[in-house]
Amino acid sequence: MVRVTTTNRRGVLRAGAGLVAGGALAAGCGAGQAAPTTTPDSTSPAPSPSAAHGKGHPPAAVQAAPAPRAYPGLPAQITHGPRTRAQVALTFHGQGDPGIAHSLLGAAEKAGAHLTVLAVGTWLDEHPDIARRILDGGHDLGNHTQRHISINGMAEADARKEITDCADRLKRLTGSIGTWFRPSRSPTASPLVARLAREAGYPHVLSYEVDSLDYTRPGATAITRKVLAEVKNGSVVSMHFGYPDTVAALPDVLHELDRRGLRAVTTTELLS
Repeated sequence: MVRVTTTNRRGVLRAGAGLVAGGALAAGCGAGQAAPTTTPDSTSPAPSPSAAHGKGHPPAAVQAAPAPRAYPGLPAQITHGPRTRAQVALTFHGQGDPGIAHSLLGAAEKAGAHLTVLAVGTWLDEHPDIARRILDGGHDLGNHTQRHISINGMAEADARKEITDCADRLKRLTGSIGTWFRPSRSPTASPLVARLAREAGYPHVLSYEVDSLDYTRPGATAITRKVLAEVKNGSVVSMHFGYPDTVAALPDVLHELDRRGLRAVTTTELLS
């Protein structure tokens, strides 16, 4: 059994202490979960780049991210990659305390791993520099809707706006709408949302086959056990920024993947 040491756990919990105290943990995308109470009202204007950056000028331009691409032969909704290669994609729902996000990115890079981050648009508005950090680390960056609410239950115009508003944020910050789209509050997109994503420029919806359930806050050991019990060649794994236990679990997950000969790569690399 892979174990999380007391020392490692104490260090990560210290890093996330401010988040826990403030109760600002990001919400997961499990079916049937309520939208976070901190979700801004749909009528509220998005912050301008300069306001979001907290200075009198917008953040410096980020090197353009890759654009979405179509993968002939793959389904409209992708749950896993090829079973013939010893690679997996760890995908993260991008929301919550940026300090925890930086810790997760740093832990991955220390282990030589690359992640896929599906960012929430309001999170990018609040922390625009995180886009540069993700791309500079060699990770994928994609679209997880603007406000992280139940997109499959929305009217067509509202659902389209959730997708395109986040795409606009990504393009403003990176020069691209991002490499992937994942619906919020559901592992899969409804036919309507899948169509709207295609119309917005995303040929595929990125789903997953392994759910870490880290958003239920089961503890680092349970997260590690859940992922390692189900992961295999080509797996796409769902995880989240915003949870200290995920930071505590990630080094052990990556260590065990490496021991099994599985490389953690971006989704783009997994499918290329």
